[in-house]
Amino acid sequence: MVNTSFFTDGEALVLDALQGLCNTSSELVLNPTTKTISSSSHNPSQHVTLISGGGAGHEPAHAGFVGQGMLSAAVSGNVFASPSVSQIFEAIHAVGGSAGTILIVKNYTGDIFHFHLAAEKARARWGHRVEVLVVGDDVAVGRQRSGKVGRRGLAGTVLVHKILGALSVKGKSIDELLDVGKQIVESLVTCGVSQGHVHIPGSVPQNDTIQLELGMGIHNEPGCYVLDPRPTLDVLLDRMLDLLTRTDDNDRAFVSFEGGNPVLLLNNLGGTSQLEISAILHHLLDRLGKRKLQPVRIISGTFMTSLNASGFSLTLLRAIPDWLEALDYPTSAVGWPRSIASPAAINCGQVTNGVREMPPPMPSFDSTGPKIDPESFTTAVTAACQSLLAAELSITQSDRLVGDGDCGTTLSRGAKAVLKSLSASPATPSTGASAAVMRIALALEGSMDGTSGALYELFVTALAAALQTMPEEAATLETWANAAEVALTRLKAMSPARVGDRTLMDALIPYVEALANGDMNQAVEAARKGCESTRGMEASLGRAVYVAADNWDKVADPGAKGIVAIVEGLAQGVKEASH
Repeated sequence: MVNTSFFTDGEALVLDALQGLCNTSSELVLNPTTKTISSSSHNPSQHVTLISGGGAGHEPAHAGFVGQGMLSAAVSGNVFASPSVSQIFEAIHAVGGSAGTILIVKNYTGDIFHFHLAAEKARARWGHRVEVLVVGDDVAVGRQRSGKVGRRGLAGTVLVHKILGALSVKGKSIDELLDVGKQIVESLVTCGVSQGHVHIPGSVPQNDTIQLELGMGIHNEPGCYVLDPRPTLDVLLDRMLDLLTRTDDNDRAFVSFEGGNPVLLLNNLGGTSQLEISAILHHLLDRLGKRKLQPVRIISGTFMTSLNASGFSLTLLRAIPDWLEALDYPTSAVGWPRSIASPAAINCGQVTNGVREMPPPMPSFDSTGPKIDPESFTTAVTAACQSLLAAELSITQSDRLVGDGDCGTTLSRGAKAVLKSLSASPATPSTGASAAVMRIALALEGSMDGTSGALYELFVTALAAALQTMPEEAATLETWANAAEVALTRLKAMSPARVGDRTLMDALIPYVEALANGDMNQAVEAARKGCESTRGMEASLGRAVYVAADNWDKVADPGAKGIVAIVEGLAQGVKEASH
């Protein structure tokens, strides 16, 4: 894989791209602090607010679809990583209003966690109605394999943006929009194909073999099927259309197109030339015609990418007349194609710095509960962070095989943020265990995104809350073990992941359970065994569900490896502090 990016800093690239988009439309407003682009023409008291978002790397989705007649705002995370809860929360506050807000979310675990948490916080804080609409349109992974996760959200999400955006402008209520949105999701199917994987700007290029993979997602994860020998384009299109339209496959027959003509969306995944996209469309219409399917709308272009992936996706929507009218309704969103001449040149967009004034913050964690030995605590946490940083490359290499390759860098960002927090606000003899842990949670919230960020933030925040209620004057190993059990219980209430699902829980649960016996070394060994047990284990949650099953045998779960690195470092730090 060759480094073809002009940028070496992935995080700076995202902000520069948002600024560049804002420069194309005077309607767009950029908040660089929260990486949110919003529409200055939206009136949240008269029209339902529509907010979407996700990791960067899918452009023009989602920020390119902000404008009158589509989205009210879009929130961006780092490349292939969900935006944080605080980013989404502030976007709801800045753009939402009394007409209500719908968060349109692609079905990926990190997005689901973060957008739902932000909605809960917003409802509790301001009382306005905030709902979440989850879009899952992938058909490459069937019902049996997707299991608890459900269908991935792919390019069909853009059609949800367009139809609901038009209906919002027409004054439809939040209940009406939610009802239509759910009907659209149930009428959508998408399948993608790509040649090889992409290089994420700022990361080290890998020498991957280029092969044609069917069932590609949009986060650089491996496809469901490797097509070898390579089929002709017509054979490939027929196979994709089988997945999209066949009704005799109980595992994948999500939508029936019998007796109706669909809306067709041909989406460039980022790196396919326009020359080829046009030729693919020509062949695609021929293959659809042989199935007696004549699209009532043909939408072709670049809508939801995976950086510069050499591939495309096909989306079919079984639409009713009202939805077709909404698709035809004009929009000012710069990412939506126009059938008219290019609009006149417009001035640079607005930029707003900082965040809107917020209501008084919720009560912070104080120094109640047991106290810590500041030197021992700092030594242990520092050792855990250093252990995690040392394991970053190994975790990343594993995640490239069974995920999207960002697990190591996400954990590394968290570790560096915690080390910075320890340095900026050193623990003192008067520091409570709860307050010290809450500082870690805040560091993680500001640095870790994606699914792992949500899980770590939930666990560490719950750990801090549990420590507040502990009766001991000084935090002992038993104190930490009891608090960890409470935190794990709260995490389980938020996540369906358990031992056997091939996630970080395969290492975390055995560790917390063994820690209750009072032997830290025994707990570390339990985490190691739990992690190693994931090698060859079938995934039922996370992006590993969607990758080729052969890769499961090659490595242990990357998230579980991260847990092992942390607890090994903690044990080493405790040992050093005791001497």
